[in-house]
Amino acid sequence: MDGNLAESRKNGSYTYEDYLSWDTEERYEIIDGWAYLMAAPSEEHHDISMALSRRIADFLDGRPCKLFAAPFDVRLFPDATDKKERGHVQPDLFIVCDRSKSDGKRINGAPDLVIEILSPSNEGHDRYKKLNLYKKSGVREYWIVDPKDKVIQVYAMKEHGHDLYAYEIGHTLPCTVLPGLEINLSDIFPKESTEGRI
Repeated sequence: MDGNLAESRKNGSYTYEDYLSWDTEERYEIIDGWAYLMAAPSEEHHDISMALSRRIADFLDGRPCKLFAAPFDVRLFPDATDKKERGHVQPDLFIVCDRSKSDGKRINGAPDLVIEILSPSNEGHDRYKKLNLYKKSGVREYWIVDPKDKVIQVYAMKEHGHDLYAYEIGHTLPCTVLPGLEINLSDIFPKESTEGRI
């Protein structure tokens, strides 16, 4: 695809079908018809993602739910009649228990649990736009991982609104969606070396 998406006159009406036609190695999410360029993750982001993945994958071994990691498309509203809602996201990590939602190339429908790891370029996007999007789509639980403050916020979705919990180093995070899964935050966030480097 040629040109800057942010400057394109079509931004605001993109669909998932448009995204599939783009000839680019850059990663985009389409939300409400708008294309959002996804930044390359930092080493810290990668380390946190790997630490969470190891613990969740170990827990899920032998269970029906499956853990996915970006880049993997999720169509939150696959049957929407409004073309703008036929977008997609690529959460950092997510869990799907209804395996019929997978067609082998993407997930069609809301995951049970979504985890997004903040970076300076996406903080507002993940805290507000995606929170509302995930609520609307039927995601049952949403974790926002903040590497800077070393906190994980958990949004347990309800029919009207959500419950919010915050966990920091020294705390153990229990997963509502997967009873028995507990994450010790001291095992997740990178520790500074003696040289002060993460």
